[in-house]
Amino acid sequence: MKLENLVAVSGLPGVFTMVANRNNGLIVEDMTHGKRRFASARKHQFTPLESIAIYTDDGDSTELKNVFRNMLDQMEDNPPVEVNAPANEIHEYFADVLPNYDKDRVNTGDIKKVIKWFVYLQGLGHFANIDDPSEEE
Repeated sequence: MKLENLVAVSGLPGVFTMVANRNNGLIVEDMTHGKRRFASARKHQFTPLESIAIYTDDGDSTELKNVFRNMLDQMEDNPPVEVNAPANEIHEYFADVLPNYDKDRVNTGDIKKVIKWFVYLQGLGHFANIDDPSEEE
């Protein structure tokens, strides 16, 4: 599962593809419409999805791509909950996906973001070639 060049931009919904890096920001492409725009570093913060990890209760963390893989594996039996579901349902779903996530350090908002990103990328067919060995690092 390749998450390189995918970034979350604060203040903008969804996930973007990083097209170019400028000294004062990034040029990002909307994955839905293909429109490119400049996102200023003065106004936005950028988080590459490949650098995100979820805290686990053993003091370590699990990469986001592994969480997405678990979500994808459970898609038929345990589809993602709605992000506007009650917090206890969201945490219960995430406990099924990642049983050892650190319940003290991972808050509901973090889980909602992970679910939103997964649903968004799944809807775009980003995980279509997940079993393709060339998709691995």
